Amino acid sequence: MKSFADLCHQAQNLHPELSLEAMLGNEPLSGDELTVVPDDRLFSDMTRRIFRAGLKHSLVDAKWPAFEQAFFGFDPQKVQLLSDDQIERMMQNEALIRHLGKLKAARVNALMVAELSAKHGGFGRFLADWPVSDIVSLWSLLKKQGAQLGGNSGAYFLRMVGKDTFMLTDDVVTALKAQGVVDKKPTGQKDLKQVQQAFNRWHEESGRPMCQISRLLARSIGDSR
Repeated sequence: MKSFADLCHQAQNLHPELSLEAMLGNEPLSGDELTVVPDDRLFSDMTRRIFRAGLKHSLVDAKWPAFEQAFFGFDPQKVQLLSDDQIERMMQNEALIRHLGKLKAARVNALMVAELSAKHGGFGRFLADWPVSDIVSLWSLLKKQGAQLGGNSGAYFLRMVGKDTFMLTDDVVTALKAQGVVDKKPTGQKDLKQVQQAFNRWHEESGRPMCQISRLLARSIGDSR
């Protein structure tokens, strides 16, 4: 497995037109910044991420004001109380994206957000306090306690709201294979822990956040994510 410095050289050789900082991109929010983000805004972004999956982001974003209205401004305390009949009526609302599974997922996720918020003094505080050295366990929690947050969706949500996380896009997985970290797309806990350990090592070497290391890995094989 190459060092972080060697990955930088490899990426810069492939992209001589870009500075290292341009390749690494923005940093995540600080813990203090994430802590003060209201629950409803985090829950809104979580739901938007779920509806973006498989669709053009611009299509979903254009409809989002209607979603905000239909879901009570994404107040998790209110959304968790939606009845089946209320959700069924949303399927008749042409202003929304009428996907029953994803609409029902909002109720499940509202309960998760509300419970974690009550336990930790805010959902943002819960996310901020989770150690990036075991971010794959946070992915697992979101998948198990929430709905429609499996695959890369949980990580994409975290990236959206500014929580530091790496991504397992096809490009990053290809780079991890090239570094001998995994030999296939990591899905089981054993493989995910191996990936986490590799990112932890690069993080310790460089002091860079996980999101930047993830982008660098993609750049190291010629891509940009």
